[in-house]
Amino acid sequence: MPQPPRKRPQFHAKKQPFQRPFPPRGRAESSREQGWDQVAVWYDKLVGDGGSDYHRNVVLPAAMRLLALKTGETVLDLCCGQGVLIPLLLESKAAKVTAVDASPRLIEAAKSRFIAEKRVELKVDDATVPGPWADGSHDAVTCLMAVHDVADLDGLAKSVAASLKSGGRFVAVFMHPCFRIPQQTHWGWDEGRKLQFRRIDRYGVHLDIPIKTHPGQGGGDTTLFHHRPLGEVLTAFGRAGLAIRVCEELYSHRRSQAGGSRSKGEHRAAAEFPVFLALEAVKLP
Repeated sequence: MPQPPRKRPQFHAKKQPFQRPFPPRGRAESSREQGWDQVAVWYDKLVGDGGSDYHRNVVLPAAMRLLALKTGETVLDLCCGQGVLIPLLLESKAAKVTAVDASPRLIEAAKSRFIAEKRVELKVDDATVPGPWADGSHDAVTCLMAVHDVADLDGLAKSVAASLKSGGRFVAVFMHPCFRIPQQTHWGWDEGRKLQFRRIDRYGVHLDIPIKTHPGQGGGDTTLFHHRPLGEVLTAFGRAGLAIRVCEELYSHRRSQAGGSRSKGEHRAAAEFPVFLALEAVKLP
């Protein structure tokens, strides 16, 4: 007697608003037009002196490890926001830190913290257009959580290359372009396999996605997230003369409460689907 057809497992993928680990920091080319000055006070309170939860546990440790800063080196921090990386650079005995952001209010927030620090120079400028700081004198350049916030990625890459000494290092950390696309990637639950999965609705196209900066609180303030496929991101830095030596996928440190009916599947998914991408590159001769 033939067996009845096997019942297909039920897949549930509830569409939810995109919840960022923390909002993008000082935008380069499009900072003013997307209203970063309007949200600077809120953002500064959210990030604070030491960074958000994801800053402290994932982003900043990875950036400093890849940077491997040596005593006496000079660093340029592009799209610096309110300066969350600067204290760690100073602790690592950087001789000088130049920090650039297009938002005057975010730079003012940084100045309130570092006005007395002689090793820090803060500038309001567009990171996608090389300014006086792009003079080929820096040992290292950093860009944290801003690659996806810059409309002109080629311009940013050229600024990085123009700022570095030959052999100088570039470190960037940004939202993973494969698994963390606002409004286009979601968590789902396969009840039959007791498995949490990541659903990707769109990937291989350019997307400019408006992000509400006060999720769940109302209001109309938005920033713009620029999605590009991974290959295009890597190629932009390569075209500028930056050779990528390290590419790390960074995972969330957060875990759901143990003992829940889905905790095992959720823990597995957190360990297998990265949140951020970290790059370390060197300027070619």
